[in-house]
Amino acid sequence: GNADLTNAYLLNADLTNAYLHNADLTNANLNYTDLTDAYLGNADLTNAYLLNADLTNANLNYADLTETYAHMADLTNAYLISADLTDANLQYADLTDANLYSTDLTNANLGGTDLTNADLRYTDLTNANLQYADLKFAQFTSATVTDADFSYTYWHETMWTDGLRYDSNQADSDD
Repeated sequence: GNADLTNAYLLNADLTNAYLHNADLTNANLNYTDLTDAYLGNADLTNAYLLNADLTNANLNYADLTETYAHMADLTNAYLISADLTDANLQYADLTDANLYSTDLTNANLGGTDLTNADLRYTDLTNANLQYADLKFAQFTSATVTDADFSYTYWHETMWTDGLRYDSNQADSDD
């Protein structure tokens, strides 16, 4: 832990099971890197590059991922509790079964992202882009969704902010 890896170039590295608690990875290039089961709790990944990175089962609780570029990253079953993903690009990422409880996703780009069964309770999605995202079985209870774009999203048994399950992002009409 506490490693200073600012501006590190770790392209295609195998960091499976790495312990990087409190590490400074600001501006690090981790594109195509295997971070499966890595522990990155409280790490600073501000402006880091995680294109196609594998973060399956990674622990990123309380990590700072502000302005991180994680396009097409695999975050299946990742833990991002209370992480800061403000202005992050997670376009086409796989967040299936990810725990995003109380995460800040303000202005984040989640277009085309798979959020199947993701826990987004108490998450801040203000101004987030979720166009074409897959929201099957996702939980948004008590999430902030002010001005978030849910156009063309796929819903099935999606738990909305009101605690009810919906199969569409369109309000039902009794007309």
